[in-house]
Amino acid sequence: MEQSSTGIDPNDLLIFARVADRGSFSRAAEALGLPKSTVSRRVAGLEQRLGERLLRRTTRRQTLTDFGLQLLEHARQVAAEVDAVAALSEHRQATPSGRLRVSMPSDLATLVLADALAAFAAQHPALALELDLSPRRVDLLAENFDLAVRMGELPSDASLAARRLAVFANGLYASPAYLAEHGTPDSPDALHRHRTVLLLGRQGEALPWHLVQGDTHWHGQPPGRLVANSPELLIRLAAAGGGIAVVPDRFAAAHLARGQLVRVLPGWCPPPHDAWAVFPERRLMPTKTRAFIELLQQHLGEAGAPHT
Repeated sequence: MEQSSTGIDPNDLLIFARVADRGSFSRAAEALGLPKSTVSRRVAGLEQRLGERLLRRTTRRQTLTDFGLQLLEHARQVAAEVDAVAALSEHRQATPSGRLRVSMPSDLATLVLADALAAFAAQHPALALELDLSPRRVDLLAENFDLAVRMGELPSDASLAARRLAVFANGLYASPAYLAEHGTPDSPDALHRHRTVLLLGRQGEALPWHLVQGDTHWHGQPPGRLVANSPELLIRLAAAGGGIAVVPDRFAAAHLARGQLVRVLPGWCPPPHDAWAVFPERRLMPTKTRAFIELLQQHLGEAGAPHT
């Protein structure tokens, strides 16, 4: 971009927007493909030309000044135009290429999508697929992710778009050995006399169970000494005789087919939950992102609709 008559280089505004949105000079430098020293120098130069500080820097964090917040809106417009040009170029490419950074639950990747992911990588040799399977909820913009797969309800975020991929039904499962020793519950209330394997919530608490049969709802917290934040581990614990677990039917299917798990209280079902593809809001979706969403829709079983 050419420098304006006011002496402000639009490239510096772009760099400032990346620093503000990514939360650090290091992450902005990585996203821009520039040395960190260059990013720092360009922002400092912009501050000098404007005559005001844009960022307050400490050893632990950086925050925007009031003037920085005002300028950020204009800087983001510059960044949006650059992104639009990049998206147009990627959109016109017939072959997905470059790096695709995706965050998704490890259970979904290993239990449902492993073969599909390998086939996708083989189908697109010009694409480098980078998967983050950590349980944390990544910041797509600040951490430069192209896409995240998320389960359940989504918080409102104007900077992100989402597409429904599938609806996951859930059920109660236990091993035949556990039921032979402890009996099979015949009602939700009978679960209080059984061992259960519970899912750990984001706040560190065991999540209670909600079961539905027609118009009848049951809420409870069955006793459980095994608690984990991984549905895959819950399935393995239940298959090993650890107790009754609530898990997605799709995740339990292989163990069910091998006779390692059986369905408990089949008339009662935990509410289903949605799987979403979440991605930065852009005028045009890059070819690599579109191809990956198509893969997810194909293998998870539902052509998604936009989330509003």
